Amino acid sequence: MTFNCQLKKVIDDSYDIEIGYSLEKQLLDDISGGLVGSIKRFAVVTDSNVRALYADKINDMLIDAGFISNVIEFKAGEKSKTRAVKEYVEDKMLELGYRRDCCIIAVGGGVVSDLSGFTAGTFGRGVPFINYTTTLLAAADASIGGKTAVDTPLATNLIGLFNQPKKVYIDLTAWKTLEKRELISGLAETIKHGCLGDIELFEYLEKNIERVFDIDPEVCEFISRHNCEVKYKVVMQDERESGLREILNLGHTVGRAIETVSDYRLTHGEAVSIGLVAQALLGEELGFISHENVKRVLSLCSRAGLPVAVPEYIDRSELIKKLYTDKKVRDGKLRFVFQNEIGDMVCFGDNNYGLEIEEYRIAAIIEKM
Repeated sequence: MTFNCQLKKVIDDSYDIEIGYSLEKQLLDDISGGLVGSIKRFAVVTDSNVRALYADKINDMLIDAGFISNVIEFKAGEKSKTRAVKEYVEDKMLELGYRRDCCIIAVGGGVVSDLSGFTAGTFGRGVPFINYTTTLLAAADASIGGKTAVDTPLATNLIGLFNQPKKVYIDLTAWKTLEKRELISGLAETIKHGCLGDIELFEYLEKNIERVFDIDPEVCEFISRHNCEVKYKVVMQDERESGLREILNLGHTVGRAIETVSDYRLTHGEAVSIGLVAQALLGEELGFISHENVKRVLSLCSRAGLPVAVPEYIDRSELIKKLYTDKKVRDGKLRFVFQNEIGDMVCFGDNNYGLEIEEYRIAAIIEKM
């Protein structure tokens, strides 16, 4: 006997992205206005760098407004994006009395938003969360699109889920608190977006890249808006990475591998920059991008202060092995996505943007770098 369970659903996961300055009050007003319904309990998840700068203030504002709120802090850095730290956050929430009637507010950069979004998706079988992003890297990447995950010793981001936030706040004031290296790291994802889908953004960066370090309002607002637009156009068409969304991994096959092999001596953005250069050089060999445009990618990354070569301390053979832990690997074969000149991506037919690449080809490129 067969019993059919009808579970067809129509779900609206739409949300707003607010770009502005000192958005803490806007966050509180939105919550008071029903952003997450009648929820009264909030867990403000943050890291040790951001807590004193933003998380404590947001927590105090919530309490003063009559909500129940607690800060849950973990050590800053990519090494905290693990199952163990997720478990720590969950246990802390349980200890503080949180159950299904709560909301998580992620205050920080990409590690905080990734880990918090994943926690929200599993705590109580799912509670709402809000991203209050404080870094250029998170504004360009992790805080938008709903991909949440943790890292393992084997590879990055292989354990996680798709979970959309209720709203994203991109506080440009916070960029003034960032060390220059953090700004540089964030520029890698911004350059990537120009390479894969926005030639206007790429050309704007060519003219204005140095102004980012002055936190020039016009430049910061321009790149924030364009970062959101690029990700939106892709995610809207392919929320769960069945095809097109793979293009957002431009530069990440080598980038994620080298980030892990470096034991996170390289920031995510620094590793992605090296990956962008690797795919551009390989793309030139395969006829996808001209030598002139490869030089433009190299030049822009260099002007941003990003590395464009594999550091000497990286074991090349270990790096090649690590490539096989990439999410795009199919049947044990390496797959790369490639930019088509600047501002477009190469499609290999039928919503397929990944091309199988023989190991020797990428190994030769890495040796050259």
